[in-house]
Amino acid sequence: MNESFTSLCGIRYPIVQAGMAGGPATPELAAAVSNAGGLGTLGAGYMAPNDVKAAIKSIKEMTAKPFAVNLFLPEEFTFDRDQIEKMEATLEGFKERLGMEKSSRFTGWTSHFQDQLDVVMEEKVPVISFTFNAPTKEIIDRLKQEGVVTIATATTVEEAVRLEAVGIDAISAQGSEAGGHRGTFLGSEEQALIGSMTLIPLIADAVSIPVLAAGGIMDGRGMAAALALGASAVQLGTAFLTAEESGAHHLHKEAVLESKETDMRLTKAFSGKMARGITNIFMEEMTAVDNLPPYPIQNALTSGLRKAAASRGEKGYMSLWAGQGAPLAKRRPAKQVVESLIEDYNRIADGLVKL
Repeated sequence: MNESFTSLCGIRYPIVQAGMAGGPATPELAAAVSNAGGLGTLGAGYMAPNDVKAAIKSIKEMTAKPFAVNLFLPEEFTFDRDQIEKMEATLEGFKERLGMEKSSRFTGWTSHFQDQLDVVMEEKVPVISFTFNAPTKEIIDRLKQEGVVTIATATTVEEAVRLEAVGIDAISAQGSEAGGHRGTFLGSEEQALIGSMTLIPLIADAVSIPVLAAGGIMDGRGMAAALALGASAVQLGTAFLTAEESGAHHLHKEAVLESKETDMRLTKAFSGKMARGITNIFMEEMTAVDNLPPYPIQNALTSGLRKAAASRGEKGYMSLWAGQGAPLAKRRPAKQVVESLIEDYNRIADGLVKL
């Protein structure tokens, strides 16, 4: 195994639990993964600063091992009132099906990123991971002064090179198989759909810092392949999504456990940003709707709908994020996910022979 990433973060195994925002990546899940020897991650992207602080304190009560917090970097977007009103009218039809009251007019969206970052630094979190953009050199310099290890997502070689230039310590190479949102920030999302088997060696050859392989990795076989391709560690989301400590809705977990390889699809319907999830009614019907508001506006517009669907047990209108490897998911404690990865990896490594 490549020891550079494990040494950098002070962890035993080169295994990172992805920061699945919106509920799945709970303090309990992060602590369990860290206690098992990997790097657990709190998915704080959508959390209020005070909630981030409370969650970090909770993690510290459950583990003394290193852990990470994942944050969403702000992006530029256009606020088009006509576009928003058309989408509000479209969504009213879906909300009526769920018996929801008519929504109030959308007035705007504010990023909590800076306040979240301040909290994470005040709490002296050892590792911070970023996605959706490249952090400024000023942010990275500030974090380096505090001894914080930084990770950021790249979906292309160009993005990886940009991240290394600002001083990021490690890059999460997100292949197109990955579940949830894409981390693309340069060029179009459609052009950045590069499979892990191609993306990992390309980025590993282009940068001199550790590369985490993310996308489609569910077991020791995927881990062995990723490390052979040049990755220093693997990052898994869907494999931990169905863990006992995951905060994913029970219908979300069931959908993942019952999925087959043809069920996953990329969509912008829920958030305005490309994401991979299990196909449902909302995704199907929204394919006929064009000119969606961009992220984070569309994400805010559908937030109430998704919450209502979850509370009513209507998975047809929930965002069931999952990676291409979802059919390999199992229901078990996070500790067993980590142990199984290492056991399978070691068995494969021991069985390799020279040709």
